Amino acid sequence: MSEADIIKLAATIAALVVAIVGHEIMHGWVAYKYGDNTAKSQGRLSINPLIHVDPIGTLLVPAVLYFSGAPFIFGWAKPVPINIGTVIRNGGTNAAVAVSLAGITYNFVLAALCAVVLPLLLHPQSLPEAFIALFVYQTFIINILLGVFNLWPIPPLDGAQAVRYLAAGWNMKGVVAFYDKIYPYGMFILIAVLFTPLSALLFAPVGWIAKLLLN
Repeated sequence: MSEADIIKLAATIAALVVAIVGHEIMHGWVAYKYGDNTAKSQGRLSINPLIHVDPIGTLLVPAVLYFSGAPFIFGWAKPVPINIGTVIRNGGTNAAVAVSLAGITYNFVLAALCAVVLPLLLHPQSLPEAFIALFVYQTFIINILLGVFNLWPIPPLDGAQAVRYLAAGWNMKGVVAFYDKIYPYGMFILIAVLFTPLSALLFAPVGWIAKLLLN
């Protein structure tokens, strides 16, 4: 592995950790603001990445994608524990929606900040500067990718959770019942979508958002 490859790999790993760990912490932090201290009491609001590592989502999946030459890298951290009943009791279903979308909001805000910084890093003059430039670029791309992916209305993704809580708040019992029925099969549905042409359509907003932010 060349020096350039090592720098790229290190930057990608660092960007992925910042994206997925921050995503999970934000879920717990917003829940805490609505009176649920489950994540805080278990030490899961810490920025220490080791306590958020999921062996498959944080290690295996990103490694397979990277070394197989996939056009993108993504993964997930161990979900932060949340007592959604406490959140709803204190803030209603809108609070549950806020908790569901907290991680996605973090991803898009971080991507927007990276878009502001990126033009300043186009011509690195040293290895440390090259690492920083690659880190910011990978953080930009990975956060948009994770934000879009988690918006999909497929259980157990955040988008599905938000839709279900919105439906509950609007008394749309049929939608709530539909999501409750398909939830046990959500991962199978998600995997099926990822390996069909439909995934290209659902990932299309990644490019649109990247162009919008950079312009």
